[in-house]
Amino acid sequence: MSSVTADVGIIGGGLTGCATAYHLARRGARVVLLERGFVGAQSSGVNFGNLRLQGRYLRQLPLALRAQRLWEELEAEIGESVEFSQTGHVLAAVTPAHVAEIETHAVDCKPYGLDVEILDRRETLRRWPFLGEIVIGSSWSPRDATVNSRLVCPALARAARRHGADIREQVSVTAVEQAAGGAFRVVTDQGFVLDCGHLVNAAGAWAAPLAAQFGEEVPAFAAGPVQMVTEPLPRFLDPVIHAVDGGILFRQTARGNVLIAGHPRVPVDAESRRTRVPPQKATINMARLAKIAPFLRTQNIIRMWTGIEGYLPDMLPVFGPSRTTPGLLHAFAFCGHGLQIGPAVGAVLAELILDGGTQTPIGDFAIDRFRTPMAADKAKLKHEFDMEILDRKMPN
Repeated sequence: MSSVTADVGIIGGGLTGCATAYHLARRGARVVLLERGFVGAQSSGVNFGNLRLQGRYLRQLPLALRAQRLWEELEAEIGESVEFSQTGHVLAAVTPAHVAEIETHAVDCKPYGLDVEILDRRETLRRWPFLGEIVIGSSWSPRDATVNSRLVCPALARAARRHGADIREQVSVTAVEQAAGGAFRVVTDQGFVLDCGHLVNAAGAWAAPLAAQFGEEVPAFAAGPVQMVTEPLPRFLDPVIHAVDGGILFRQTARGNVLIAGHPRVPVDAESRRTRVPPQKATINMARLAKIAPFLRTQNIIRMWTGIEGYLPDMLPVFGPSRTTPGLLHAFAFCGHGLQIGPAVGAVLAELILDGGTQTPIGDFAIDRFRTPMAADKAKLKHEFDMEILDRKMPN
């Protein structure tokens, strides 16, 4: 069996893995990334494409704002288009409680450097006159953006390769060992082993077993966010329109199609890597869409799909150094929010490995928060996930 050596090994070729490989390689590190399928083929490449700043967990904003700066420079930096479009984001309120929520968030996020504008019903409908009367206010964040998620990982992988990264697709990891000296040995099904000084666990919805192997168990589970797309329409919309409760969100692509998503997420089979969208989701999401944007009720859905994403009960990722194993770093279970922060996650991981630390605060995402078993708040999560997922993965 042949051996490949590197400074850093990365398991997983989603956005986290590809961004990490890119940031490490451009700083001169020897990097080998192993991907079981193809880069970006799982949730990183099939998501809604929303680079949303507003509405985030507040203490994630330093990471998110750093990521947005990287997104704003990415196409020029790598010399490829990922269809980055900074068209803004609208959080649409349909209840007084929603209005109170966005007003509070606007105040709370300002100290972090994010400015959002609160709009009343009249101004909201003046700017977006196709919205229904059910909308009673909104918040507007002009810096938010979108990308074509299908293009991002392949583009970053190509850029990483140009800087010398070794990215290997269709390679499954069969075992991971750590020698007495601290180096890692990663055994593959392709007749070679990878020896590396640092190892990044970026395996997405499949990352928890690797963490558990090193004594760090987390209550991760998989689910699928449902996307639908309509036939092309004449241009009518620039920003993302997003209901405050996440029940429906939509945007128009450059080609005119309307991309639609909405909670709750549906069950998936992570073991077989198979997904299926229940047919009733089309009816449910179109009914919600018709309330927010009545003129879209007659449009034809031409495709529905989902991906396989990793989640945790507190809806925050695992991100940072292992607490049991020097040289091991985790970055997974981004709970549907990983696209926007992905470039900064890669940059921070590169700093942790090459500089020994980072100025970007990530302490809230440490894996050792699960040393004490965490009970899931099903009542809080029931709008995020089908109850089948909660009952199966989060028993009382």
